[in-house]
Amino acid sequence: MLYYLFDYLHDAFHWPGTGLFKYISFRAAMALLGSFTTTFLLGQRFIDYLRKKQIIENNRALGFSTTAKANTPTMGGFLIILATVLPTLLFSKWHNVYIILLLTTTICMGLVGYLDDYIKVIQQKKKGLNGWIKIAGQIVLGCIVGSTLYFHKDVVIRETVEIVASVAADQTIPSPYRDKKSTQTTIPFFKERTLDYAQLSHYLLGKEGYTWIVYVLIVIFIIAAVSNGANLTDGLDGLATTTAIVISTTLAIMAYLSGHIIFAKYLCIMYIPHLGELTIFCSAFVGACMGFLWYNSYPAQIFMGDTGSLTIGAVIAVVAICIRKELLLPLLCGLFVIENLSVILQTGYFKYTRKRYGYGKRIFKMAPIHHHYQKLGWHEAKIVTRFLIINLLLAIVTLVTLKIR
Repeated sequence: MLYYLFDYLHDAFHWPGTGLFKYISFRAAMALLGSFTTTFLLGQRFIDYLRKKQIIENNRALGFSTTAKANTPTMGGFLIILATVLPTLLFSKWHNVYIILLLTTTICMGLVGYLDDYIKVIQQKKKGLNGWIKIAGQIVLGCIVGSTLYFHKDVVIRETVEIVASVAADQTIPSPYRDKKSTQTTIPFFKERTLDYAQLSHYLLGKEGYTWIVYVLIVIFIIAAVSNGANLTDGLDGLATTTAIVISTTLAIMAYLSGHIIFAKYLCIMYIPHLGELTIFCSAFVGACMGFLWYNSYPAQIFMGDTGSLTIGAVIAVVAICIRKELLLPLLCGLFVIENLSVILQTGYFKYTRKRYGYGKRIFKMAPIHHHYQKLGWHEAKIVTRFLIINLLLAIVTLVTLKIR
């Protein structure tokens, strides 16, 4: 909204200062500040409203006193979603395919998380939304994202060529670039090495013409894995929020570099036209999480619930896919991977030993793994801080891979 207004004022009247809105870096900074301010100013009012409506976390007896958090409002993910969407609409180009895709992701997965929280909190059903319905929501979202990225005319990469022919037969336009559709994604650590999903489809199925199906299935898997990982991570005050801030900041930097022709050429990474606008969304998302962390840090005044955690995971997954860095997610989202693996290993080992020995054994004192450290006597704030340090190191290594290539 503001972008189009100030762009008109600059072109029509040349008002001083209006040209700033042409710069992605300026609009990204404004989006971050706007989203943080929105969350910060509305936070206490929203907490009071949730408490008044008795939308509070049910006290779970997990075996340690630090988890006694009855009467703490939940479903705070609404605040993150609101503070992300509004600044994005204000400072970005609405017609940009990546902005539309991320706004769709935020709203769709936020709705799935809301239904889960509604059943748990309002209807007092501990199991929440049926697991298959959650998966169905992730599949639908994956189909939308995968199909859009595969078919939309604006989703292209730009490759170097010597000359591009113009429309006129007797004229050539010297240009080092041309746009093309591509199903390639970046392979980390290797210069000018990519994975082509078309070739992968042919290798797996032995036939041509199934690239779209393979690509959509991969997108669905990535969205489901990352969103569930974020959901499992949301178990301590500020843990999921700090993790989301670090990961989203890293993705914002990579989106800006991939959408900037000079930086992309210098770093030998894919230049993706129109991608720079995604930096505005990522910045708004980071600001929203920062504002939410003000109230979610230990001891938490509000929880994000599945409304927030599922949305956070889906947003991170879709951004990584859009910037063609999804193969870096196991590194960048290492904490999500660890949380997921701890639950899978714990459950699998327990079932195996129960079947073999007649009683179940455990690898960890409790899963997900952050509860294991609570059982060992670590304070909640210490766990979050140390996980944050690990997350920062993973983010630094992820950014370093751009130069290593």
